[in-house]
Amino acid sequence: MLSRWQFGVTTVYHFLFVPLTIGMAFATAGFQTAWYRTGREQYLRLTRFVGELFLINFALGVVTGIVQEFQFGMNWSSYSRFVGDIFGAPLAIEGLLAFFLESTFLGLWIFGWDRLGKGVHLATIWIAAVGSAVSAYIILAANAWMQHPVGYEVNQAAGRAELKDFFAVVTNVTALITFPHTIAAAFMTTGALLTGVALWRLLRHRTEDEGAFRAIAKAGATMLLVSGLVVAVTGDMQGKIMTDQQPMKMAAAEALWNTEQPASFSLFTIGTLDGSKDVFSIRVPNVLSFLATGDFNGKVEGINELQAQEVAKYGPGDYTPNTPVTYWTFRLMIGAGALAALAALWFLVGLRKGRVPGRGAVTVAILLPFLPLAANSFAWLFTEVGRQPWIVFGLMPTAAAVSPTSTTAEVLLTLVGFTVLYGALAVVMAGLMVRRVRAGLPEAATDKTFEHEAEQEAAEAELGLGY
Repeated sequence: MLSRWQFGVTTVYHFLFVPLTIGMAFATAGFQTAWYRTGREQYLRLTRFVGELFLINFALGVVTGIVQEFQFGMNWSSYSRFVGDIFGAPLAIEGLLAFFLESTFLGLWIFGWDRLGKGVHLATIWIAAVGSAVSAYIILAANAWMQHPVGYEVNQAAGRAELKDFFAVVTNVTALITFPHTIAAAFMTTGALLTGVALWRLLRHRTEDEGAFRAIAKAGATMLLVSGLVVAVTGDMQGKIMTDQQPMKMAAAEALWNTEQPASFSLFTIGTLDGSKDVFSIRVPNVLSFLATGDFNGKVEGINELQAQEVAKYGPGDYTPNTPVTYWTFRLMIGAGALAALAALWFLVGLRKGRVPGRGAVTVAILLPFLPLAANSFAWLFTEVGRQPWIVFGLMPTAAAVSPTSTTAEVLLTLVGFTVLYGALAVVMAGLMVRRVRAGLPEAATDKTFEHEAEQEAAEAELGLGY
């Protein structure tokens, strides 16, 4: 349980930065493309402003992501031994290809303003952005294999799963639908951040850069609203695939204890303390049948029937996930995302014809970036908790995956240590982001200006005047 908590804490914390990194990379590339095509200085300043926010997130994402890699060997060595032949392949490709592609061309973008041609320099940020998306797909393919294992064969003599069809792993139907859903969520997160930052600047710091921040606000709100619609559509598709592959997760997401045809959708449910049955529930007829099967009269199996089926298939045991957590994270995920999309629509209406959103907009702007972040976190909790008690669905229980030599004291100590460290990093991250936002748009300087400033700082440091 402590190992699960540790991996959960580090994963959810790391994923605060992943969607922002993906979305901000493409946003930076978009603004730079506008500068490349129009030559307008405003777009260059916007490129640098959004790019600096992107780099802060990228740095924190790298730092927090490395920790997860080590946990596979230190906390989950039994899992790594069993699935290493399959799981290791996409992780190696992600590190050696996608991450190197992303980081190398990002470095060229950072240091290449006055060293590369304008078109070549623009290409570097687009390649870095595409690299971040490729990295996301490979990681999602690895996770999709845990949700729906394909392309493998269990070697009973060796006691491990062996890769037989790599193409089947990377084209897993679960990955193919999860990827657009995750990328759209990344654009939602980025759109919310850009909208919130720009509106805060517009409403609190009216300056000569009002036109630029108005452009950011409109672009961010549009990105948030459109990607929110894509998230809704792909989420519906994902729900139908999930019902087919992991019917117990869908049943737990709805607190549906007994099979229904047609099945109603629960708007609000209060259950017993052990989560074994409903006490009070508000339901909408037929909606769950459509969400799960695409048919308003479709049959949706309940937890009790699925538990009996899995006992018959896998042997004695409790195959029901934590129903209250699965139920509420599913709703909080949808609710936070829907509120963010509605806020984007409100802001777009409020920004028409040179207007500024009215009363209460500052508070909404400050809270807006946190809504998609919360939705992303609840989504991962729902996805992973709803799969329990399996770490690889139908193949390996989570309880069998932990390292046999790790002690409770070791895991507890590192769990506390990581939590404190990540808390400190959160303060640093927030400080850097707020400082960058408060500073407003940077001047349209080039790397030659930055080089001159660096030379001055180096000279001052030698004289003992710098830091």
